[in-house]
Amino acid sequence: MPYKCFQIKFWGVRGSIPCPGSETVRYGGNTSCVEMQVGRERLIFDGGTGLRILGQSLMTESPVKAHLFFSHSHWDHIQGFPFFIPAFIRGNTFKIYAVPSPNGATIKQTLHDQMLHPNFPVPLQIMRADLEFYDLEMGETLHYGDVSVETRPLNHPGEAVGYRVNWQGLSAAYITDTEHFPDRFDDNVLALAQQADVMIIDATYTDEEYNDPQYSKVGWGHSTWQQAVKIAQASQVKQLVLFHHDPAHNDDFLDRIGEEVRKIFPETILAQEGLSIELRPGDDQIDEA
Repeated sequence: MPYKCFQIKFWGVRGSIPCPGSETVRYGGNTSCVEMQVGRERLIFDGGTGLRILGQSLMTESPVKAHLFFSHSHWDHIQGFPFFIPAFIRGNTFKIYAVPSPNGATIKQTLHDQMLHPNFPVPLQIMRADLEFYDLEMGETLHYGDVSVETRPLNHPGEAVGYRVNWQGLSAAYITDTEHFPDRFDDNVLALAQQADVMIIDATYTDEEYNDPQYSKVGWGHSTWQQAVKIAQASQVKQLVLFHHDPAHNDDFLDRIGEEVRKIFPETILAQEGLSIELRPGDDQIDEA
């Protein structure tokens, strides 16, 4: 069914490890998973534990067809896949994309291996949906009718891929996991973010946490909300979405970050599970729900 708008929905917004509990109930504790319904296409970015919840929501549809893009294969981005119920159902189709890891492992091999004993009770082969695996080349652009998906490398241990989705003059960038450079902007990040209607970006830490002399996060592969703001300003982004929240940041802590960041860049949202953003061709309004 064609969609007349560009809809983005957040199913998992945390980084590193799930953190369910009473102190994370408003923003959510599941790891990375973002769904975009664009024109006739359903695009899913990353398969963290939020993918399980997305899968449950898709059970009312038949058949289900989607493109699943992985930024990389660290566990907080793949652990939801074995629990993605639609992948077990015959008649559904999922096209699965990632750039092979530096050691040569493909996304098919990675998803297969995490379901081997002793990690999981049943193998990947038990999934009855049509699973089509594609190895991306970094910098490649994919086209699905009037929808295009651009790829760029990100600065992250073991490498990661950032994505930009374009449709009918609208664009959204998905930029995680990535670490800023101390002395310059990352040209790949700027290219993905340039004048995007929505930029979803890794903002795991505060500057203070990142530079803490006793527990420095330099080299961990993540960035800060202050750096995210600088990128949004330099790239003339319309809507900034802070994403990949540190599991140590509870709801109240994230509220305080929200207050601080909006003093500098008012068009900022902190990603929450269940948050939906809608963009429409020819309409400057960005709707949140």
